[in-house]
Parts: sequence; C-alpha cells; structure tokens
Amino acid sequence: MDLTGTLEPRLRADIERSGYYPALVSDTLETALASEPVQAYVVHHEATFDHDELRRHVTVLALTPTRLIVGHTDENPADETSTVPYATSSTEAVRIERIDSVVVTRVAADPATHLSGAPVRECVVTIGWGAVSRIDLEPASCGDPSCEADHGYTGTASNDDLSLRVSEAADGADVVAQTLTFAAAVSRATAERTR
Repeated sequence: MDLTGTLEPRLRADIERSGYYPALVSDTLETALASEPVQAYVVHHEATFDHDELRRHVTVLALTPTRLIVGHTDENPADETSTVPYATSSTEAVRIERIDSVVVTRVAADPATHLSGAPVRECVVTIGWGAVSRIDLEPASCGDPSCEADHGYTGTASNDDLSLRVSEAADGADVVAQTLTFAAAVSRATAERTR
C-alpha cells in the first residue's frame, strides 16, 4: 500500500521546516495516520545536550476524528549496534475514548494586564490515557513534632503519558499558539465523546 504524499501540505511543510529527518518523520506519521484526516497537529523540535553531544528530538502530535497520534523521533550516536549515527522513530495511536485527562498550563507575563485571548509566554500540555502512571510518595506524619509513630506513606498518583512544553523564547509565538489550539481540539474531542 503506497501512502506517500497523504500528509496535508501544511503539516508536511512544518515537518520539513523542523529540519529534523523530515522524510523519516513523515513516513512514520503517514503509517500511523492510515489515511485518516488530521484535524489539528503540533510539530515540536527540541535539541538537548548529552555530555558533549547535541541530540535532537522531534515530537509530532496529530489529532484525527478517532485517534491521537503521538510520534517521537530521536537521534542516536554511533554505538556497538551501528557504526554510523542513526535515528529511531516511533508512533503510538491512542483512541480518543481512552484519553482521560488534558491538562493545559499557561504562563503569562504581567498577568494583571493580560487580556482575554492574548498570547502567552509558554504553555505545557499534559495528556493522560493510562499507559504511564506516576506515583509520588512521601512519609506521612501527624501534626505532633514529638510523635515517633509510623504513619505510613501519603502521595499522589497521576497519569503522565505525554507532556509537551513550548515557549515563545525557544519555539516562537506561532508554535505556542498552535499548541494551545491543538490542546483545545483534544479537549473538544474528549468532551464530544462523553455527550
């Protein structure tokens, strides 16, 4: 089955603009989309330093009418398995009905003067569907400072399957706005599922 060229032109252009193995990222995404139309998306390129090496990572999130596609492509240096640098590219397709939380955090400069709909400095979108859970525990205590009893543990459990942070300084205002639009589309899709 030939899926070449099924990505919408704007999405393909954003993948190419990221400059990070666009043919590999596009091929991986096209396979996961299985010809479903994309309703909203985000392409996020991130560079990190690992000791004295620069490593690149791109995340592509795509919302279809039935699924959330999460794509990650990572750069790896030559190692014992390969004499040349290589990249790994993977996707996960999550049915909309499995998404149980969409958390959006906005960071606004000078919040006292912030106007409704105005741009924000950065945002973090966290989407949970139960594949990865995080439990943070700490020793429990009572209010008595002289108490030596064992009160067990207390903590929180949270879904933390995907967290994407974008900022105006690192990614540009357009990417921050696009990420907020994407988060709204995912929230809308999960709300429509419950009606």
